[in-house]
Amino acid sequence: MMSVGGVDVSRETMDKLEQLCALITKWTKAINLIAPNSVPDLWDRHIVDSAQVFHCAPDDWTCWTDLGSGGGLPALVVAILDQQKRPMTLIESDQRKCLFLKTARRELGLDIKIVNKRITDADVAKADVLSARALAPLSDLLGYAEKFLRPEGTAIFPKGARYQEELDQAAQAWLFDVKAHASQTNPDSRVFELSRIIRREF
Repeated sequence: MMSVGGVDVSRETMDKLEQLCALITKWTKAINLIAPNSVPDLWDRHIVDSAQVFHCAPDDWTCWTDLGSGGGLPALVVAILDQQKRPMTLIESDQRKCLFLKTARRELGLDIKIVNKRITDADVAKADVLSARALAPLSDLLGYAEKFLRPEGTAIFPKGARYQEELDQAAQAWLFDVKAHASQTNPDSRVFELSRIIRREF
């Protein structure tokens, strides 16, 4: 067994993650799935960073929604790591990125649903886990959680060096429980695990 972002993985799973890296690298040349200058650090900066999102989720989830899935980070990594192959929905508005996601789904043999719509227009069942990486400020993400997350669900949002500022700003409009996990890929970042999210009444 090997470990990726705190998750033990088999040789077969590692092969799929390496296959995903090759796909992302190939497609980034055409449609910039990730910043071109981050391609040399793809494994640590994107794959391990996405694996820790899976690691922070509760074990007993039954359905997962990822917002602004873009290059499939963290969603495709989560789908590869999830040995139970539970239902996952990826919402992405960019048609070219959806084509990449569909290609990855086919080539990696993943059972995922891809919704090519803007987040505000998407109509999907509420999930146990909601994720989004590098998409929007935390305040906005909590608004999405109100729409896409079950009341007892968990939101997993990685945040960069300004995570405390975003947390303080979000707390002005929202009530929530939060665990801030130290990032394995950047000491200045955190992975927020949020639950019991309720809009404040004024």
